[in-house]
Amino acid sequence: MTIYPVILCGGSGSRLWPLSREHYPKPLLPLTSGQTLLQETAMRLDGSPAVGETVCVCNEEHRFLVAEQVSKLGSKLDTIILEPEGRNTAPALTLAALYLASHDPDALLLAMPADHVISDRAGFLEAVERGRPQAEDGELITFGVTADAAETGYGYIRRGAALDADNTWRVSAFVEKPDQATAERYLASGEYHWNSGIFLLRAARWLEEIGSRQPAILAACKAAMQQGTKDSDFFRVQREAFLACPANSIDYAVMEHTERAVVVPFSAGWSDVGAWSSLWQVCPRDAAGNVLRGDVIAEDTENSLLLAQSRCLATVGVSDLVVVETADAVLVAHRDKAQDVKAIVNHLKERGRDEYKVHRQVYRPWGSYEGIDNGPRFQVKRLSVKPGAQLSLQMHHHRAEHWVVVKGTARVTCADQTFDLHENESTYIPIGETHRLENPGNIPLEVIEIQSGSYLGEDDIVRFEDVYDRVQVAS
Repeated sequence: MTIYPVILCGGSGSRLWPLSREHYPKPLLPLTSGQTLLQETAMRLDGSPAVGETVCVCNEEHRFLVAEQVSKLGSKLDTIILEPEGRNTAPALTLAALYLASHDPDALLLAMPADHVISDRAGFLEAVERGRPQAEDGELITFGVTADAAETGYGYIRRGAALDADNTWRVSAFVEKPDQATAERYLASGEYHWNSGIFLLRAARWLEEIGSRQPAILAACKAAMQQGTKDSDFFRVQREAFLACPANSIDYAVMEHTERAVVVPFSAGWSDVGAWSSLWQVCPRDAAGNVLRGDVIAEDTENSLLLAQSRCLATVGVSDLVVVETADAVLVAHRDKAQDVKAIVNHLKERGRDEYKVHRQVYRPWGSYEGIDNGPRFQVKRLSVKPGAQLSLQMHHHRAEHWVVVKGTARVTCADQTFDLHENESTYIPIGETHRLENPGNIPLEVIEIQSGSYLGEDDIVRFEDVYDRVQVAS
């Protein structure tokens, strides 16, 4: 049977704020190497025999970022299934199972979160091969990480009876994240493994289990797939049908209830990088126990994680800290309180602030824009447009725009005119005028955009044409 990697790319990683944001979440970040967590996941089965096409399930908002990151590896995802909104991992896996079962009735799915670290790829592949025979026989395989510490940030799997296969066990129970005393008891017993959230199972078996235990999930996913549409490498599920799907995780929906769950223990440098303290644990540290990234000066500083993106970050006489600096936010936390960063994100949401959602630099399929300055009735942005890319043909009800080209060549459409602008040339776009910006050149186009008007929100965009299929959708 062929194994099909299924990458579940729906997590937000709110405990890794301010680097991870809703519109640029944890899987898209290079946290432990020069590659992002998504890229590392996409390469995890490279070179393995009997591996079929790779399917990724992600939020529609992230589709171009996901596709672009994998294309930078010199490869691509065969299919990207787009969810209009996240419904947790059980519906995501069901969508992938329906898609792959329609192509290969015997498909084996290796479901992997896109935001985990596995430093020992060979050790992981060995565990997959250990679980393969039983998965082919219809068992639902979950991979349990050999616990080497009393971690309170992970869920656990308790193993039951040993099976005939080499070092595989029937699952006795899934248990929630424990307190410290309980975690120490789990570790001492030797019967518990950390729950990796990675699964190997036949697509047809998963559909049987989810159909019998969560029929509403299967029905909604079937309707969403049957009414969905293929668009190049993307498969768009039907929005209304999928929004009717209940949210649930793989564990809660099926694995905690089935009698066919099997755990395969493995030890391969796994981490879910679920908090800044986890990142500190998996990254190389200097002689003082510090992880330093960016322009950092650490004097008399110990056992700390210090990350700087845009400014000089300096510390003196501190220990056990997490300090993360970005262009628009700075986080300072004790390493032992790293799990509580999510409270900051909730605080920002409750107050309607954008820092939980976007960075100062916001990525779009055509490039990116970055806020430079703003005030009453005006704001200034720097636009970067990729070679050959173009923004939508659009108009604004409440703002005018002035464009100044600082690098490259811009092709501008304004009303019924189309013309080129070069460095140090500019143009004015009146309120209500149809317009478009393109980059016809071979180098990135850099434009300073000055907006003025009574309302400057990103939802004041009416699109008429768009090569990225965003017509009538706010940017």
